Amino acid sequence: MTEENLRLNHDTTLSRDDLTTIVSMIPDGSRILDLGCGSGRLLRLLAELKHGKVMGVECDQSKVIECTGRGVPVIQADLDEGLPDFADQSYDFVILSRTLQAVKRPDQLLDEIFRVGKTGIISFINFGHCSARLQLLFGDMPETKTLPWSWFDTPNIHLATIADFRRLCKEKQIRILREIPLSMRTDPFARLADLWPNFFASTCVFILQK
Repeated sequence: MTEENLRLNHDTTLSRDDLTTIVSMIPDGSRILDLGCGSGRLLRLLAELKHGKVMGVECDQSKVIECTGRGVPVIQADLDEGLPDFADQSYDFVILSRTLQAVKRPDQLLDEIFRVGKTGIISFINFGHCSARLQLLFGDMPETKTLPWSWFDTPNIHLATIADFRRLCKEKQIRILREIPLSMRTDPFARLADLWPNFFASTCVFILQK
């Protein structure tokens, strides 16, 4: 699958650059578990393009129904309760895309990810982005294109910066195989994301092993 075709699928099927990046990272025929899989669009694409053996976990019943309608196998479960339904090392890749910040204990979920899978692919919104820092400087909780919620209705309970996540990986002896900083195309600082990810990347994708 070429980058051009991935971009086409991003424009027509996926709505986020981190998901397009994740698709490009996964080899054909992999066993893939997506935690917080939403409506199942990513897994459907991975099944079609990468011929992957896919499974999703989602707590929202309406999204579980959407997954089923797309033909994506899914289990309705709460990630805060761990992954008791999955055997050790039963997946090649475990994906957690923009979900880490919404669980009660991200550190414990990482333990479960590496119990169940060989490689973790984690993406999250960078709370250290310069636009968030500027709003905090003036005394406001940040609202950005990647963090569009108000402080009182946000689903996020553990916002973190890229530097925070690197430290957590070091503490848990998790190897960072690759770190891919991303910025929105309309971001005037997008070209600086590779130079100073913690300040200029709006989202980051980590490829991890333990």
